[in-house]
Parts: sequence; C-alpha cells; structure tokens
Amino acid sequence: MKNRLILNTLDDLRNAVAEEVVTDFLVMSQERVNLFALCSGDSQWIHTDVERARRESPYGGTIAHGFLEVAMITPFMREAIAFTTPLKMTVNYGLDRVRFPSPCLVGSRMRARIKLAEISDVPGGLQATWDVTLESEGGAKPCCVAAWLVRYLK
Repeated sequence: MKNRLILNTLDDLRNAVAEEVVTDFLVMSQERVNLFALCSGDSQWIHTDVERARRESPYGGTIAHGFLEVAMITPFMREAIAFTTPLKMTVNYGLDRVRFPSPCLVGSRMRARIKLAEISDVPGGLQATWDVTLESEGGAKPCCVAAWLVRYLK
C-alpha cells in the first residue's frame, strides 16, 4: 500500500489501474464544518450546534456534512496523486455513486483510500474512475464511498 502515486506522464495512468494509495489523516475540525455550513447554507444544528448535538444527537456530538466529505476528496487526491509533467487540464467529470455508510464525527481523524478502478480514452485525453473511501480512524464503516470520474486532457 502506497501513500503517494507519482506518475511521469498521463499515459502512466494506464499502468496504475488497481493501484491503491492511502493518505495521511487529517482532523475534521468544527471550524472546517462551520465554514462549510456558511458557504453551503446548510447550518443544520447537527453540524454546527456543539452543545445541542452533545445533548440530542444520536452521535453524541456534531458531524461533518456529507457534501463536505465529498469536497475533501479533492485535497486528499492532491496529496495522493502527482504528475511530474504538467497536464493541460484536469476536469472533475462527476460522481457515479456516493454513499455515507457512517457519520464523520467532528474531531475525528479522517483519511482517504484512493484506488484507480478504470481508465478509458476520451477525446483529447483519458478518463479515470477513482474509487474513493473516506474513513475515520477506528471507525467500523467508512464515512463516505464514491466513484469519482476525472478527465485528464493532454
């Protein structure tokens, strides 16, 4: 298991299918959750009201937004995958599926397992399907699982 996949050229992706990379942990802070609530307009108490969540939430505290978890895929991917040769452009093409099997508790440490599932040719480049699993340290189930489609243009 690697903690970084270094690719020299875009064509090296073809040889990286089935490679898995595991990132370092980062703390899901209340500050990050609050900032996401502000920019997304989702200030539901289960995310932002620490005292109420402590009293009333089935999780015993605040939890990260599911869409914040999805947004965290990008910085985890930057940590995990690097090209030594600059690419013309990288485009987020979308997600085929996203699930949130368990909550990500604020204060927990989260990391990503990123596996290249598939490569296909597209006009001007390649499309990669990345299987991404976000997990909290010590959690029985992942916080988020997603199939992320990324287009890499030459």
